[in-house]
Amino acid sequence: MRIAFLTAPEGVEQIELTDPWQATVNAGHEPVLVSTESGTIQAFNHLDKADTFPVQEVVGETSADSFDGLVLPGGVANPDFLRTDEKAVAFVRDFFTQGRPVAAICHAPWTLVEADVVRGRVLTSWPSLRTDLRNAGATWVDEQVKVCDHGNNKLVTSRKPDDLKAFCETFLDVFSQEAA
Repeated sequence: MRIAFLTAPEGVEQIELTDPWQATVNAGHEPVLVSTESGTIQAFNHLDKADTFPVQEVVGETSADSFDGLVLPGGVANPDFLRTDEKAVAFVRDFFTQGRPVAAICHAPWTLVEADVVRGRVLTSWPSLRTDLRNAGATWVDEQVKVCDHGNNKLVTSRKPDDLKAFCETFLDVFSQEAA
């Protein structure tokens, strides 16, 4: 499988990018770093700068139909930047329109809210997003990992870095089932 990892140029929580990325590689799949700008992205360990990573494809120059699924890592700033970029929001929305699976962790569902794809869905996130998700028509639950199939596609969500093991196992299982 070819899996898009969408991040803003700055603000992604490093472990929420690197752990799912490595799990994807370990499972024999191809992760692809997609961002809103070419060059590199700056990851963070909470509020401190961490490593940089090379962007492989840019939204607006690639499309959802060239991927089997989408992973949205968190970080507080990352989804806030993404939800202000029309091409990034359209890229995310296209995965839902095309029925391709999506996985989002921590603050990443903010981008889903902006794409207007959570209405009628059940998901989890970092607790501070609860009201935003409810206001966007979603049902919020406090669970380690949640798989929702109330829509065109399957949506896998998790709350925080402590949930990464379950998040990675679940999204890879769901994506594999959907690609079969």
